[in-house]
Amino acid sequence: MREDWIECCFEDLLDYEQPTKYIVKSTKYNDSYKMPVLTAGKTFIKGYTNETDGIFDDLPTIIFDDFTTATQYVNFKFKVKSSAMKILIPTSKLVNMPLVYFAMQVNQVRSDTHKRYWISIFAKKKFILPPLVEQQAIVKKIEELFSSLDNGITDLKKAQDQLVIYRQAVLKKAFEGELTKEWRKKQSDLLSAAELLKQIKEERQNHYETQVANWKKAVEEWEKRDKTGKKPKKPAILKFELDLSKLVQELTDLPNNWTYINLDYAVYKLGDGLHGTPKYSETGDYYFINGNNLDNGKINIKPNTKKVDYSEFFKYQKDLNEDTVFVSINGTIGNVSFYNNEKVILGKSACYFNLLKGFDKNYIKWRIDSLGFRNYAFKNATGSTIKNVPLSAMRNYTFPLCSKQEQHQIVQEIESRLSVCDKVEENINDSLKKAQALRRSILKKAFEGKLLSEDEIAKCKADKDYEPASVLLERIKREKK
Repeated sequence: MREDWIECCFEDLLDYEQPTKYIVKSTKYNDSYKMPVLTAGKTFIKGYTNETDGIFDDLPTIIFDDFTTATQYVNFKFKVKSSAMKILIPTSKLVNMPLVYFAMQVNQVRSDTHKRYWISIFAKKKFILPPLVEQQAIVKKIEELFSSLDNGITDLKKAQDQLVIYRQAVLKKAFEGELTKEWRKKQSDLLSAAELLKQIKEERQNHYETQVANWKKAVEEWEKRDKTGKKPKKPAILKFELDLSKLVQELTDLPNNWTYINLDYAVYKLGDGLHGTPKYSETGDYYFINGNNLDNGKINIKPNTKKVDYSEFFKYQKDLNEDTVFVSINGTIGNVSFYNNEKVILGKSACYFNLLKGFDKNYIKWRIDSLGFRNYAFKNATGSTIKNVPLSAMRNYTFPLCSKQEQHQIVQEIESRLSVCDKVEENINDSLKKAQALRRSILKKAFEGKLLSEDEIAKCKADKDYEPASVLLERIKREKK
């Protein structure tokens, strides 16, 4: 610590006011109203009210969440959302509020216990206080550096937004046939739309006949066992003609050898997960998964994923195989994963379907990842707070069908473009993390006395109003008394 700096506590410089009389009465906010309603958390401005009484205007101030220790510097009039905060005010006109706010960002405390922190802990925390003239120079330099950082962060976030737009533009062009336009010109053996539908119809027929044959064998075995146990259930009859009569989407023109198809016609089975709750077992080998376990083609078994034993798995297991696709349809909508022999039971927030062989799983995954599917899903979802896409909507979802060769090519075209996006996004995320680390480093240097150069410090000491921090602190304490 430099000789002209001094150690002090936050309560030496800050008093507090309870927010009770500033709490908003009505939470019917409207952006056309003028008075902001604040919280100390990340949301900061909860909304705007037209209330004109109980306005806090002793500015500037710092609002402090008494339970999480989150803080916000405020230099405009406001009301507050709740009583779970302290409004911090200076104990003297000599207190530099921006500097105190920056000091609070450096002196964080653990807030994992549910209690109020300002009086018991935070107010008593110590930090090093510079002379007032130097405080002003430090604040000015921090604000200049932060302004430059904020401009860079804004540019990075704009780039992130542009990547999202680009990704969706790629998917849109892919499923309109634009990405494979030149590829198609070089092909001579692509099936026509009618031939594609005929091929799918034959595959559905063959699959159904195989199921019936297996069912008949199972019935024979059941009869040989003197009909003990449940009689094997006969397979449901598949639809063998494509039905687009329930179409609820606006469709665009497709290339000549493409056509539209319902998801229900592209699969031989479509169902949802378990609606009840299985009996959990800490020692079980099988996992009860939901939509939040589905992640970019893979099943993500998280540390808190519940387990069940085999007897429970046996009761609820589905007809899953290498052609099975999982899609989240409740809450978070549109996460996709493929089944790869994982020991899992599927919960109700996801559905599954078994694709016919004429479809590339990744082609379907990218289609579901597109804005076209998301718009369709939300438009047809039920529920107000938590959205749920019914199975009927999944069955009626209509998407473009092309040959399997072209599906493969489309997947390659998409992934080659989006892999570049992934690298750019990774660089952006790294840069954002570095920006946050640099922000912390700037504040740390400021309160170690290392932010200003020797020339800048000398200029502060030459100022006519310069005095050591010990003298300043005594003056502040006298005013507080």
